Amino acid sequence: MGVLYQPGEGMTYGEEPEALVRENAFIGKKTDLSPLPTFEGSVGAFPYPFIEGKEKYTDCYFAAWRTAFSNLKKATAASGFCSDFIDTAFNGFLFMWDSAFIVTYGKYGSRAFDFQSTLDNFYARQHPDGFICREICEDKSGDQFHRHDPSSTGPNVLPWAEWLYFENFGDALRIKKVFPPLLAYHRWLREHRTWRDGSYWTTGWGSGMDNSPRVERGDDPRFSNGHMVWIDACCQMILSGKILYKMASLIGRENEARDVLDEALYLEKYVNEKMWDEREGFYFDLRRDGLSDVKTIASYWALVAGIVPPERLERFVSHLTNKGEFMRPHAPATLSADDPEYCPLGGYWRGSVWAPTTYMTLRGLDAAGYEDVAYKIAKRHHAAVCEVWEKTGTFWENYAPDVIDRGEKGKSDFVGWTGLPPIAVFLEYVIGIKPRGNEKTVVWRVRETARHGVARYPLGKDTDLDLVCEARESASERPDVKVRVLRGGPVTVKVVWDGGEYEMRCAK
Repeated sequence: MGVLYQPGEGMTYGEEPEALVRENAFIGKKTDLSPLPTFEGSVGAFPYPFIEGKEKYTDCYFAAWRTAFSNLKKATAASGFCSDFIDTAFNGFLFMWDSAFIVTYGKYGSRAFDFQSTLDNFYARQHPDGFICREICEDKSGDQFHRHDPSSTGPNVLPWAEWLYFENFGDALRIKKVFPPLLAYHRWLREHRTWRDGSYWTTGWGSGMDNSPRVERGDDPRFSNGHMVWIDACCQMILSGKILYKMASLIGRENEARDVLDEALYLEKYVNEKMWDEREGFYFDLRRDGLSDVKTIASYWALVAGIVPPERLERFVSHLTNKGEFMRPHAPATLSADDPEYCPLGGYWRGSVWAPTTYMTLRGLDAAGYEDVAYKIAKRHHAAVCEVWEKTGTFWENYAPDVIDRGEKGKSDFVGWTGLPPIAVFLEYVIGIKPRGNEKTVVWRVRETARHGVARYPLGKDTDLDLVCEARESASERPDVKVRVLRGGPVTVKVVWDGGEYEMRCAK
């Protein structure tokens, strides 16, 4: 385990914590003493997705939940955690970006366990100046990294994870609670992770893409910042700034977040002027002597951040559908297949397909209006993960891109973020249902022609639905959708298919 670093160790913070940290309601919060739920006792609380003729997808879905529940843990006073949590399933530490993606599918199991509260433990361990370590020890108080280690934190995806939760549940009270620690953390990054021009740096470990060959030869791909401007770090901070301003506007504190919105607009201009290669039609890291030529999945944070000008979108997205680049038998690869460092069996971050970066890419494609491309990638990714689960009986940390198999060096029983494809990708892309809980609306993009749907679908805190689409002759045939509100409501269900769309207003 090595040395554990405590808040304040090795530096002087001053007499008082940063003002926003003083507002952090998670610090010192008492833990819940109630027992953890079991998978067996919770099955009736999960949504039940199905596609007739593809029962293995439902089996894989519930296998993922079973593994996830085996990783639930109690918070202890000794750890400084304030909430029960789902373990990252890696090394006895809770990982920041893993947890952010885990809660993204965990929200669908919220009737059984409050997965979102996993993130509360990072807020509870915030340092007085706003720093949050990317790995925090689960059984005793302490951080895996000293705050000034170049790999000590990141990626900054916590605001995105909280906003995705808000879109499903409309929980403005949670936004009020998480806003101060998130804003303080964003400002810490701006103070300690920028170059003189305001652009951002990180490392392989800090980016989460451990051994991706992004830095120049001679620099350590895991621990060196390579004196680069990192495309994902910049785009994540743009995304964070925009979301923090939306949060601030929601709770009446927009004046406090104007600085991060201004920064986001500056960075958007910076990235588009300095990190776009017109010849390649791609965003690259910026090295000491100019643009890198290494194409990685990290660049697609630009789609999620919403910064790609319309005239660039088609070329940028085309790399994802190119079989010689990211569209491999299992897609998307995390390193373009035309790179000399590409590994057909994955090589960890040298080609492997990873659930978090795939989900990020799907969300980015949605945001940019490329839903058909997202569906094509999602269906391929979901089918591959299910096939490997059938073959091996488990879920893997990553997957090989050129064969349907587990990736090199990946851990098994990794749920963990690999709960994303059998749960979130299955619900949101293969079946096609996306929630707008803050608007009491469900959008169903119907693509399957077999009878399919979801029972006990959770929308917001108090509404559950059964949604069924009857079998059709073709994808262009108008879907016959039936909705039953089990509790809560009323709800608007927007049905979209190849031939058009319609809305249903449904009450209990």
